Formats: sequence, structure tokens, C-alpha cells
Amino acid sequence: MKYRILARSILKALRSFPAVVVTGPRQSGKTTLVRNLLRSTHTHINLEDPDVGLRAIEDPRGFLDNLSTPVILDEIQYVSELLPYIKSKVDSKRKAGQWILTGLQNFVLMRGVSESLAGRAAVLSLLPFTLMERIGGGEESRDVPSLLKTSKPNPPRSDIKTSLAELVLRGSYPEIASKRSVDRGIWCGSYIATYLERDIRNLSQVGDLRQFELFLRLAATRTGQLLNISEIAREIGISSPTAARWISLLETGYQIMLLPPYYRNIGKRLVKSPKLYFNDTALACHLLGLRDTATLLNSPHFPHLFETFIIADFWKRYLHFGQMPSLYYMRTRDGLEIDLVVEEAQKLHLFEVKSGATITSKHAASLQRARSDLGRLIGSCAVIARSPESFPLGRDIQVCRWQDVLAT
Repeated sequence: MKYRILARSILKALRSFPAVVVTGPRQSGKTTLVRNLLRSTHTHINLEDPDVGLRAIEDPRGFLDNLSTPVILDEIQYVSELLPYIKSKVDSKRKAGQWILTGLQNFVLMRGVSESLAGRAAVLSLLPFTLMERIGGGEESRDVPSLLKTSKPNPPRSDIKTSLAELVLRGSYPEIASKRSVDRGIWCGSYIATYLERDIRNLSQVGDLRQFELFLRLAATRTGQLLNISEIAREIGISSPTAARWISLLETGYQIMLLPPYYRNIGKRLVKSPKLYFNDTALACHLLGLRDTATLLNSPHFPHLFETFIIADFWKRYLHFGQMPSLYYMRTRDGLEIDLVVEEAQKLHLFEVKSGATITSKHAASLQRARSDLGRLIGSCAVIARSPESFPLGRDIQVCRWQDVLAT
């Protein structure tokens, strides 16, 4: 089993909190992680089992009284009615590390956690693999603040055996990423069908699943681009408020992330819409009908999918280290555009993401302008690209191979 960075965060939280909640999308590896990490200390209860779930719903007090702690309650979203009773148990015996709850993040679950376990539970998120986790380097992986302190790129790694195009096509969900025998098209189609049938069907915000699937496919065409809710709504024939609710469902369920614009301390008129990114490029490719590497590399969507691949890895690394992401993009009305802004230690670290292999000074024009405009706010500037090597592009800007950024 590949090492998951979140294991450190879980063990750290267990020393301080009575309860730890591990959320994330379906198939991201939550159950596998907690069972293997805590198999010698915690009893495992699967609440997705119909008989177990029914007992918990019919007699929550009796169900919990019969459990021996410490315990893992897996798939807690199916019996979120247990949360107030778990609160009572925690308050009567406030001992660290007794309750591990895993589940798909949704509005019902997180409302229950915030109402019942506020101050009692650490809430952590497990997304699909980062690149380091995928190549078996999770234990060596560094958090984003540590990466930013490195003045020079790391030496080339020899353990990335898979091409970039194949990495983008197969994505980062553990089963499809780790097992070459798993058919990518069948897996992605089944995942989307399960997501629609089990995670979306019961939500009152969605009336027509076929219309929502069309919405999902249309969202995939926007990955790596500014979110225009009104435009999406018009194309599907739904209202803007409905489109906004559905975007919120995708974000809450970890299918997409919305990258906000950076707005502090720059004194310019800004574009205020977020940028939309799919959390997994395999699902985005499947929804876009990209079936092989040649089609992917020749597709007009490839630059946006490459950007999605890079920025999603930054976001996952933050969450897996138990940290709050400090990621933005920058776009002003007078034409200044930066793909990724990382704010750390009161400095801005700016990244342009380019899918090309040949990088010249023209590709760093926005970085040069931002350094001139923002002066002391800037900590570092870099272009992340498919270049064959990393090299300095002038005195203050570095060109970094994507491997030298993500595989560390």
C-alpha cells in the first residue's frame, strides 16, 4: 500500500482531539488508510452495511453503548443521526483519539459535525494521490511552505516511469492510478454513474440527473478557466441560482475546487470570479471524451488540463498535511495575469503554468510585470513547464520542470 501523507496528520490529531473526522470524495482511500493505520488499536464498524446502519438508526444510544472504544465509524454520512449521541459520549469521557469518523463530505454531514462536534473533532480531508504519493514517495514529501523555501529546483527524479500524458489520463484515484489492469474508461464511467446515483440523486437541489450530468460535462470543459455561472446556466437551460447551487455541490463533494482571486495589497481593479479546476484529471478527460494520449496532447483542452494537474497537486498537498490552502490566482482589469499565487509568510510566490516545452522570456512577461508592480511583496517567481530541464530565466525568475516541483 502506498504511504498517504495524511497519515501523519491523523496521528497528530489523535493525540489532541477526542474525535477525528476524515472526509473526502468516494474512492479516495479513506477506509484503507484508517484501517491500515489503526488496525491494532481501533475497532472498525462499517455503517454502509444495511444491518449495521439500521441498528444505529433505530437505537443510537444502545448501538453506541455496545461499542468498545477506540473505534472507527466508517461511512458516517449514512447515519449522521449518530453525531449528537457521539457528542454526548465524548463529553462524558473526553479522552483523545477515541472516535474516528470517515465519510463523504456533504451538507448534511458537515452541518452535523459543526453542530455536534465543534471543538471536539479535528476535520481532515483525504483527496486522491498527490504525485509524490502516486510514485511511492509520500513519506519523503514536503509541505508547500517547505517547498517554497528551496531556492533551487531538486535534482531530476528517476522514479517517474509514467509519461505526463498518461498521468493526466489516468488521474490520481488510488485504484485506477495504481493498477494498470484497471480499464480507465470503464472505471471513470462507473465512478460518474455511482456519483450521480448515490451522492446526487437524494439531494433536493437536483431534480433531473441527466441535466446534472450535462452540467458536469460542461463544467469539465471549463477546467482551468474562469467560472462564469450565467454562461453555464444559459447553455444548459437552468437558472443562475440553480447553477450556483450545483457548483456548490461539486465543490462540497470534492469534485472541483474553486481558486479565488488574490485581492489584498495590490491596489488594482481585479477580476473577482474564481477559476474552476477539476480535482482529478482522469474524470475531466473522460467527461471531455479524451481517450488516448495522442488525442489528449493534440486537444485544445490540454493546456488547461496540464494547469489543472499542477494546481490540484498543490491543493492536495496542503490538505494532506492538514493545512489550510493559501492558493489564489491573479488577474487585473489592465491585463496582469498570474496562474497561481501562493501566499506564505507574508510573501507572494508567483507561478505561471505553461504546457509547452520551449520557454523563453515572453512566457514570463506577467511575472516580470508583477515583480515590478508589487516589489517587496514578491517572494519568488517561477514558470512551471514541460521543459526538459530547470534553468534560471534572468536573475529573478526560474523555469522549473513540472517533475522538479511536484515530485518532491
